[in-house]
Amino acid sequence: MSVLIKDGTVLSPAGGIAADVLVEGERIAALLQPGATLGGSEIAADRVIDATGKYVVPGGIDVHTHMQLPFGDTEASDTFETGTPAPRLGAVKASSHRAPTRTS
Repeated sequence: MSVLIKDGTVLSPAGGIAADVLVEGERIAALLQPGATLGGSEIAADRVIDATGKYVVPGGIDVHTHMQLPFGDTEASDTFETGTPAPRLGAVKASSHRAPTRTS
């Protein structure tokens, strides 16, 4: 399956650039100029995602999250359901839960 993520701002260690991201199977196949063509034809993909006004982080990993973590009289805003949408969108997500500790 191929996915074309169009019109987003691609973030990298060098900064952000306007680009389209083509994913083939499980690999990033190309970073393209927005609206790029191949041989004069629009780039074909099984699925096209409009990322206008959004950041795209190819291969990005969020290494530090808090889900359902008690904090004072409240709790972190993400639940395990809202904090792990990647698998529902076709990506891979790994989570490790550590129970909060109390000293009193």
